[in-house]
Formats: sequence, structure tokens, C-alpha cells
Amino acid sequence: MNIPEPYLSVTGINGLYSIIIVLVCIAVSWWSVQSIRLDLFLKNPRSGQAKLLQIIISLIAGYEVAKFIIDYFTWSSMLKWMF
Repeated sequence: MNIPEPYLSVTGINGLYSIIIVLVCIAVSWWSVQSIRLDLFLKNPRSGQAKLLQIIISLIAGYEVAKFIIDYFTWSSMLKWMF
């Protein structure tokens, strides 16, 4: 099965864009989670478990936002085939 070279290049670039978007969204999510007062909800907000919870929340929220952005750009690029 021979795949044309330009197709592989475009696929690689799209993959790189996706990785960058996900990492940026996770970083922004981590920055925003820092402003949440978790001490109101946790027994020991300075523990390692609390920091792990912040990381998990940041990963989930950042990935979901990134997935939305990537899907939105994919859908909008498909609109050109409509007309």
C-alpha cells in the first residue's frame, strides 16, 4: 500500500499541531486550577494527594478543551467541501 508523500507530510503537521494545542490547553488549565480554593473541599490541601488531584483536573479539563478546539477546526475545514 503506497501512500503519497504529501499526504504523510500533512498528517505529520496536523499531528504536531494537535500535540501543541493539547499541551497549551493543559498548561492554561493548570494555571486556572491554581486559583481554585481547594482548601474548602479537602482535608489536607497541601498534601501530595491534593497536588495529584490538581494535576488530574488540569489534564482532564485541558484535554477536553483541546479536543473541542481541534474538532472545531477539523469541522470548519470540512465546510469547504460543502460548496
